[in-house]
Amino acid sequence: MVTLDSTQYAAAPAAAPAAPRAAASSPAPSSSSAAAAVSPTTIDLAGQDVRVVNAAVQAAEDVTRWSIQHPAGKHNVAVGISSAIDVTIDGHVGYYAAGMHQRGAVTINGNAGVGLAENIMSGRVHVTGDASQSAAATGHGGLVVIDGNAGARCGISMKGVDIVVGGSIGHMSAFMAQAGRLVVCGDAGEALGDSIYETRIYVQGTVESLGADCIEKPMREEHLAELAELLVAAGRDDDPAAFKRYGSARKLYHFNVDNAY
Repeated sequence: MVTLDSTQYAAAPAAAPAAPRAAASSPAPSSSSAAAAVSPTTIDLAGQDVRVVNAAVQAAEDVTRWSIQHPAGKHNVAVGISSAIDVTIDGHVGYYAAGMHQRGAVTINGNAGVGLAENIMSGRVHVTGDASQSAAATGHGGLVVIDGNAGARCGISMKGVDIVVGGSIGHMSAFMAQAGRLVVCGDAGEALGDSIYETRIYVQGTVESLGADCIEKPMREEHLAELAELLVAAGRDDDPAAFKRYGSARKLYHFNVDNAY
C-alpha cells in the first residue's frame, strides 16, 4: 500500500513551475519492468487528497497498473489520464470519475455518480455497477461500458464515443448526440435521441418515447455487424438481432421558414 507525499505534488512557484512527479520513496512502476506490469501500485484513498492521487496516476509511466482502494464516493477520481495505464478503483465513486480520459483503461468496481467519463477522448472506462446522470457527456472517442443502469441524459452531446449499457437508461439520453454509438441492452426512457444528429442508437428493450427528429431505422447487415463488435468489446453475449436501431430523421438540419414566428 502506497501513501503518497502531498509535498511531491504541490504546485510549484510561478517562476519555476514543475510537472507532478511520483514520491521518491515510492516511485511509479517502470514500464520496462515485467513485474511492474503484473503487480499494481496500490493507493489507499482514505485520508488522502484526491488531487494528490490524480497527480500520481497522471504522471504514471505507460504499461503500469494502479489500484485505488476506499474511494468512498469521492469526486473527480482518476481524471485526466493520458498514459497507457490500467487503473482499478475498488468501491463507489462520486461525480466526474475518469473525466477527460485520454488513454489506458479505468475500471470502477462499484457505482459512479454524475458525469462519468465526461469528455472522454479515447481509451476505455468500465463501471461494474450503475452510473448516474450524464454518463460520457460530450465524449469524443473511446469506449464506456456500464454493466448496470445509467441515469438521465446518458451520452448527451456525444461526439464520437461508444457507450454500452447493460441495463436501462433514463430520459433525454443521447440528446443532441452528434457521432458515436449508444447501445442499450435494457430499456430507454422518455425523449430518446432528442435533436439527434448522426449518432446510432441500438436498444434491445422498450423505448418510452422518442425525442424530436429521432426515428426507428432498419437494421441492415452492416448495423448487425457493428453492434456485434460493440457487444463483444463490452464483454457481452446479447444477440444483435434482438435490438432495434434509432437515428436522425434529418429534418432539423436546415432552417425551415414555416417554423418561424
